[in-house]
Amino acid sequence: MQGRIIKGISGFYYVRVEDDIIECKARGKFRHNELTPLVGDIVDITVKDNKGVVEKIHKRSSELIRPTVANVTQAFVIFALKNPDINVELLNKFLILSEFNGLKVFVCFNKTDLAERTNYKNLISMITDAGYEVIFLNAKEGSGIADIRNYLGGNVSVFCGPSGVGKSTILNKLAGRDIMQTGEISDKVKRGKHTTRHSELVEVDGGFIVDTPGFSSLEIDFITKEELQSCFPEFYSIDNSCKFTGCLHYKEPGCSVKEAVSQGEINKFRYEFYIKTLEEILTRRNNKW
Repeated sequence: MQGRIIKGISGFYYVRVEDDIIECKARGKFRHNELTPLVGDIVDITVKDNKGVVEKIHKRSSELIRPTVANVTQAFVIFALKNPDINVELLNKFLILSEFNGLKVFVCFNKTDLAERTNYKNLISMITDAGYEVIFLNAKEGSGIADIRNYLGGNVSVFCGPSGVGKSTILNKLAGRDIMQTGEISDKVKRGKHTTRHSELVEVDGGFIVDTPGFSSLEIDFITKEELQSCFPEFYSIDNSCKFTGCLHYKEPGCSVKEAVSQGEINKFRYEFYIKTLEEILTRRNNKW
């Protein structure tokens, strides 16, 4: 039988097969091949005496490292307008990681009851200028939840963002029941307490959603300089016009991306973040030598 792993705990994998969930162990051959079943994997299983065995893992369309989830198709990047305050650099890192993994991205701003969105005009413009759709939420009151629900069908959706921004509250609202524990903001460090302990797929409106642990920092140091520019969708229609093939949009003459920035066609703050990240990559490479 074929199904999808919706949860994995202590070496047991819970596979959704039609309307049933079957507890499975994995064949030892996966360990020998250094392949571990992941939540989200499409797998073939055999069942005997109501106990299943994972026999085959199908090719993955995507594989997230942190959280460890396979075959995700889209990401809802969640930040709060207030409590905690927005870390713009962290937001851009989440966007880079989502693009690196080939995900469709929505940027969601929660807790709209705590701040006026007009105070974030420049930030919102930075995101929309890059081609991302923005969704505003007051998750506790249910406002904006229907806007997310519209995009769930047929997808595996990941909810990512720092702790305390309301990811678990949003998931609970979408599911119509308490799936994940919700937490409060720590007064001492002004960031959310970790409340989610494992990744689990939850069926909602014809799709699957996964709630993920929150992060106060996010590393993207495995991305190469060539891969980095492909993580900025606003460059797509412009970089083919650069004078030199393989232009990094950095110090090269005849760079169409730099020209677009100067003309206001590409957001200046996004470009500055690109340059900062690129210089960090180049510095790491030089230090290796």
